[in-house]
Amino acid sequence: MSDVGTDMVDLLSGVWESLKAVRERAPLVHNITNYVVMNNTANALLAVGASPAMVHAREEVADFAALSQALVVNIGTLSPEWVEGMRLAVKSARAAGVPWVLDPVGAGATHYRTTTAGELARQGPAVIRGNASEILAVAGEAGDTRGVDSTRSSTASLDAARRLASWLGTVVAITGRTDYVTDGSRVVAVDNGHPLMARVTGMGCTASALVAAFLAVEPDAVLAAARALAVLGLAGELAAEQSRGPGSLQLHLLDALYTLDEATVRARARVR
Repeated sequence: MSDVGTDMVDLLSGVWESLKAVRERAPLVHNITNYVVMNNTANALLAVGASPAMVHAREEVADFAALSQALVVNIGTLSPEWVEGMRLAVKSARAAGVPWVLDPVGAGATHYRTTTAGELARQGPAVIRGNASEILAVAGEAGDTRGVDSTRSSTASLDAARRLASWLGTVVAITGRTDYVTDGSRVVAVDNGHPLMARVTGMGCTASALVAAFLAVEPDAVLAAARALAVLGLAGELAAEQSRGPGSLQLHLLDALYTLDEATVRARARVR
């Protein structure tokens, strides 16, 4: 972790305190997300203690975003109607002071997807969470996206993430073998996780949803994102220890998010 003029709090204590706050406050997290992952992310939010809502209609997204404690905009399944709903929700969230997370799924794969991600990235998200290729694409660099999968390592895109965060005045979280969170000056690395998580669809989308839940209880977006990623990665490790493959991992992951305790967080969270 690099620190420019700001003393970071005890990161391990912070992971537990934020998780406990999510469980106590049960923040309402408004998700505009893709068809593939709605069930996954809703269940993960419930397991961690938040209250999920999957609301997409243009006629109600603005109202719902304003009464939520956090918003997720995930571009996994795009259509003009959904993009318009995303714009309306973001405008409403910003007016109401509601933090929001952009997940630029598959940015770099097509012109429509890349330009939509770029447009939304300029609308003041608290956090942009993506894999290395997606972050490179949003930053205007070659991301070599293969569909929605990354062909780059998180470490390889860290410099681009720092430039993007500084340029937009936001926090960028890159997920991969090591997760990195930066606001352009501070960098926090999270080393929790398990390779089997990459075999379950929507794990990155789940990460974005948990980041939003933690933003609802922690105003420092760097800390909120890093703590959320540590919780998900640690839950993935615990789940993998009991799983024979990706199917059982999904079940055990929800249980791990639900039962994660302070002693386990302090013993096994790897945040630096």
